[in-house]
Amino acid sequence: MPLGKTEASASIQTIHNLEINNKNQNDSIIMNSEKTVKQEQLDIHEQSTINIDLNEFKFKKKPTVKIEFDDTTIEKTEHKGLWEPVKWREFLDNLRAMRSNNDAPVDSMGCHMTMDENAPPKVIRYQTLISLMLSSQTKDQVTFAAMKRLKERGLTVDNVLDMSDDELGKLIYPVGFWKTKVKYIKKTTQTLKDQYDGDIPDSVEKLCKLTGVGPKMAHICMKVAWNKVTGIGVDTHVHRISNRIGWVKKPTATPEDTRKALESWLPFELWSEVNHLMVGFGQTICLPLGPLCNNCLNKDICPSSGKLNRSPNKKSPIKKSRKEDVKGDVTKLNLQLKEEPGQSPDNVISESLGTSSSKVTKVQTNVQVKNESESHKIVRLEKVQLRRKSPRNKNSSN
Repeated sequence: MPLGKTEASASIQTIHNLEINNKNQNDSIIMNSEKTVKQEQLDIHEQSTINIDLNEFKFKKKPTVKIEFDDTTIEKTEHKGLWEPVKWREFLDNLRAMRSNNDAPVDSMGCHMTMDENAPPKVIRYQTLISLMLSSQTKDQVTFAAMKRLKERGLTVDNVLDMSDDELGKLIYPVGFWKTKVKYIKKTTQTLKDQYDGDIPDSVEKLCKLTGVGPKMAHICMKVAWNKVTGIGVDTHVHRISNRIGWVKKPTATPEDTRKALESWLPFELWSEVNHLMVGFGQTICLPLGPLCNNCLNKDICPSSGKLNRSPNKKSPIKKSRKEDVKGDVTKLNLQLKEEPGQSPDNVISESLGTSSSKVTKVQTNVQVKNESESHKIVRLEKVQLRRKSPRNKNSSN
């Protein structure tokens, strides 16, 4: 064999051997690396197994689940989604039309008309609150007159605190529960001075914490004093009418329940309007007794139309019993006059009413009881009893 071929074949064999060696080395490296990875995985698994808390896999008894089945006897509601009264928008449009003349007492003598417009904003807000406190269980005419007397005296926080209870009572009489309201006004005014620098709170929650202030007053006060709509002010008119016209899903027992029922479906943009509309409507047409259904534009769609008309010959049993009691007092007076002819009629009346003759003579009764008819005697006795309760009469007699 030639020398050149021998050397070539030797070099080829050498290269082949080197490739085999390199391949074997690579295979061994790969095998070692795989063993290393597997060993690391085993180590990690063993370590995680050691850290596992076996208490987590203990059996725990689950609470018993009570399965209740629907009562098939209960009728399913026909309304899907939000409930709302039938034809309420038509009713509202008619209500606006009836109230367009602004002829109700609330239009000219409501709380929004009782403030002194020339006073500082803080004083105006205080006067708004006082007007609302006086309006409870009181007609707008009486509240408006009381507010006029208070403003003439100076209706500010400092002036009210400087007044005596007797003076304040004389100014607000004859609003409903005037003696109680004197205490409420004094206590609330002191709170405003101590905690709010003479201003009123700016939230319903804080207003309701004041003595003598309820949710109805708070929501109306927020609208009138702060120009913020926080809820519907529900008074006796709104409460009564909402139940009559079916604007509540179920009959409500209190004004607060009525407020929640109305706010659940009535759009928010109507909240500030509904109180003023219904109050005037209740003062002029939808009266508490004997509503004028024939004058109402909603008589065809109102569920209470024609059902609440009061019989013209029917008299209240309360007034009837009161009249009988007064008649009995007159009979007793006649007997006393016959037995004691020398005693003056005024003295007899004063003794029967439990007061001194000097107070009753202020009433100025000029006709003797003997010559009066029975009806005149009843009226005369009622006037005497009413004037005895007046704080003005008490102060003048003292």
